[in-house]
Amino acid sequence: MTYRVCFVCTGNICRSPMAESVFRARVAAAGLDGLVEVDSAGTGGWHEGDPADPRTVAVLQEHGYDGEHTARQFQPSWFSRLDLVIALDSGHLKVLRRLAPTDQDAAKVRLLRSYTRPSPGHDPSARASHAPSDAAGDDLDVPDPYYGGMDGFEECLEMVEAASEGLLAAVREHVEGRAA
Repeated sequence: MTYRVCFVCTGNICRSPMAESVFRARVAAAGLDGLVEVDSAGTGGWHEGDPADPRTVAVLQEHGYDGEHTARQFQPSWFSRLDLVIALDSGHLKVLRRLAPTDQDAAKVRLLRSYTRPSPGHDPSARASHAPSDAAGDDLDVPDPYYGGMDGFEECLEMVEAASEGLLAAVREHVEGRAA
């Protein structure tokens, strides 16, 4: 059975396509590409049908990721087929949880940076075991780079990459649990 993950930001042209591309590469490198399906969407339909922002594409390609993408709007009916809905900031988290038809569906929505693992040298005893992550700090939002320069897109990529390893570990655990 395929495990399905959808990344969601506002317009689906910057953050969520970046997260989709990075996570798809991580899934493929882990040998899970036949078991995990990855896509993305926006909370709004302003850019539906458009490619990713050229700055997103440039940063992705510069770092060896696929930049091909077509924007689309998230639909509440998708909850029934998705296992995990990854919000890129707390605003998206709220919108998605409101759109969720059931409490079970709302529980599928998580913030991407809650999966960020502590960096080397971090004292793991300093955090509660059930806390999402201290590595990302108190602010778990991935800032919207749209109105800024290329440095914002680079920072976005760094945050996405940092969270992708922890997310991959969580998804792998679910996939292996299904196979057992």
